[in-house]
Amino acid sequence: MVVGHGMVGARVVEEIRRRDPDGERVTITVLGAEARHAYNRVLLSTVLAGGLRPAMVALPAVEGIDLRTGVAATAIDRAARVVHAEDGTTHPYDELVLATGCRAWLPPVDGLADAGGGDVPARGVSLFRDLDDCERILDAAVPGARIVVVGGGLLGVEAARGLAGRGVAVTLVHPRTHLMERQLDPGAGEVLSTALRELGVAVRCGVGAKAWDPDTGLDCDDGSRVAADAVVVAAGVRANTALAADAGLAVDRGILVDDRLATEDGRVHAVGDCARHAGAPGGLVQSGWEQAAVLADLLTGTDPAARYRGTRPVTRLKARGLDLAALGDPASGDEELRVSDPRRGRYGVLALRDDRVVGAVLMGLPDAAAMITGLYDSGAPAPADRLALLLGRALPGDASPAADPGRMPGDAVVCRCNSVSKNALVTAWRAGAHDVDALSRRTRAATGCGSCRDAVCGIRDWLAEADPPEPKVA
Repeated sequence: MVVGHGMVGARVVEEIRRRDPDGERVTITVLGAEARHAYNRVLLSTVLAGGLRPAMVALPAVEGIDLRTGVAATAIDRAARVVHAEDGTTHPYDELVLATGCRAWLPPVDGLADAGGGDVPARGVSLFRDLDDCERILDAAVPGARIVVVGGGLLGVEAARGLAGRGVAVTLVHPRTHLMERQLDPGAGEVLSTALRELGVAVRCGVGAKAWDPDTGLDCDDGSRVAADAVVVAAGVRANTALAADAGLAVDRGILVDDRLATEDGRVHAVGDCARHAGAPGGLVQSGWEQAAVLADLLTGTDPAARYRGTRPVTRLKARGLDLAALGDPASGDEELRVSDPRRGRYGVLALRDDRVVGAVLMGLPDAAAMITGLYDSGAPAPADRLALLLGRALPGDASPAADPGRMPGDAVVCRCNSVSKNALVTAWRAGAHDVDALSRRTRAATGCGSCRDAVCGIRDWLAEADPPEPKVA
């Protein structure tokens, strides 16, 4: 049984069915609190920017499961192995998977919460976590509207850029000294701020929200006021652990799990944003999907030795006109290169240890991002010309999609979210998937964060020339 029908819960079900298509080994019941079918939450910023319609982010349905949407789980009886649901039904289980995700955090700022209490936003306030939130924001995002975004992390930056692209007057308020401080150093944060300002976003760092009044706007802790018609809160998330905690399971900013994704109760597992594993970076869909594959191997008996050992973190900003990648830990290197060209929106930090890439921050350097991410994923030695690498210049033997897909090794990972290799794309091409959408449907490449779509396009173009499909016989 799976509790949670978000991206990771849906992926668990899909991975199980890939291994057990006829349901001979595993029958599946799914409880989803949202009334909608599962959708790609990572693409909400693209919906906000107008690049996709809400219906376009839906995930494919999986056949042969008992799916209950709009039904939240309320309690777990571990002794009886039963899950109680809010509609009064009970659901027995042999193995239980918790994929309850996170909830958006509403900071304790006067006026943001409804007078009735709890985490219900007040009038004029929207969180930015699910598709309902996105649709509420779109209702307010009419041309000429004034919207203030509270929070300058990844989601806040994406929301601000998307709204600015719709003709909205956007102010981004962030209490830290620079944007995306979890991923970026101050230099990169300043380049990002400059780029956002050039795209029409008023960026105010080092300024916190103090009070919201829908009739006047947002008061800040420096004494200023931002006149606004609405506020979007993207100030972080909290793992949904209450169900597990009430059942007596150990939680600490997430449901604690081991390498088998099991809690202290071996019959209860947790995956995705609600789970806490030492090797899983927070907020990345890739880690949840890798966990789903491991858990499916275990639950179906396909690979009883499968273990989740952690995910190598790569963060990509998904906003039109901004190209940003942050990977690994730049502070862990024994060799560092840095370039800064803020007037042109370019900034790069490359950290290496023992000739291997251990971290990087790359803004406005898409070719370098493709090359360096490939080296980071593969663990291959970096070329001797470090500066050429950091600037994204084509190097002898370079294997990045941006440079030449023909020289890219077959086992190189193109889509990190779904662990899709070049070989998998070639196989799909030869099986008849001859456009990008068909390749995505067949392999799932570019269906996660979407940042690899250009790479998939490059491989498609290379295949069209190197291995053209046979013409159809009339």
